Amino acid sequence: MEITIKTPRDFNFRRTVLSHGWCELLPFEFDRKNWTLVRVLDLQEAKPLTVGISPRNRGINISTSRQLGKRAAAAIERDVRHMFRLDDDLGEFYQAVAADPDFAWVAHEGAGRLLRSPTVFEDLVKMICTTNCSWALTQKMVTGLVTELGHESADGRRSFPAAAAMAEKPERFFRDQIRAGYRAPYLFELAQRVASGSLDVEAWLTSELPLNELIKEMKSVKGVGNYAAEGLLKLIGRYDGLALDSWTRAAFARLRNRGRVAGDKKISRFYSRFKSWRGLALWCDVTRDWLNSEEISE
Repeated sequence: MEITIKTPRDFNFRRTVLSHGWCELLPFEFDRKNWTLVRVLDLQEAKPLTVGISPRNRGINISTSRQLGKRAAAAIERDVRHMFRLDDDLGEFYQAVAADPDFAWVAHEGAGRLLRSPTVFEDLVKMICTTNCSWALTQKMVTGLVTELGHESADGRRSFPAAAAMAEKPERFFRDQIRAGYRAPYLFELAQRVASGSLDVEAWLTSELPLNELIKEMKSVKGVGNYAAEGLLKLIGRYDGLALDSWTRAAFARLRNRGRVAGDKKISRFYSRFKSWRGLALWCDVTRDWLNSEEISE
């Protein structure tokens, strides 16, 4: 079965898939040769479904391994729209960067949509798993969670585990099986809070809390500091924070400071002209070369 979704005129499939490293973390798999993003999606009572997502003229094509009813097809379309940010309006952001010669490429190439997971919970778990560690360790932890706790699809791939599945495991599981190290109690407590209903992380998507209060609520989750909170903010559509880490600081030094280390205040001043979009401007700036000119023009 195939489902086609129309996309906004300013949408760039390749820039969205490669907007950050999520495409390399299960249950995402990325086939760069064929420009297809594979993803296992949960269908509640039904068996999880593996879908292949690829670009089509003015749209996205979703290939499924089995026929779907109307309700299941609508759920798949909803998840894909969410992951690819198809309902995000970036017009104001594009206006802000278009006037700057160093950033005019962003609007021209349709950059700025950051790939995200179907749920805030998954994004939050993955954000915790990116903190203070190598990318290889992040991949190892996420792979462990998916393979150990995810529901199996017909082709043997697995979905990302729900909070309830994680909450059934003791803290030592995250330490010994997932190799989460000091993050083990954080993942255990987060799963417990979400599964019990005492913490509703999905509500952050539509929260009208002032930025500082929302960040405070995010940081009430153990293991979430400024970097993780500001990174997650970008995935729910609020771009005030820079989410600085060692990689972004090094990238800024190379691109904007002649290779010299720059303090966080200097980095913040450089992007301050983009105001509430400064975090997204920074991220587009430091990841511009993730696509080469041949891939952009294809």
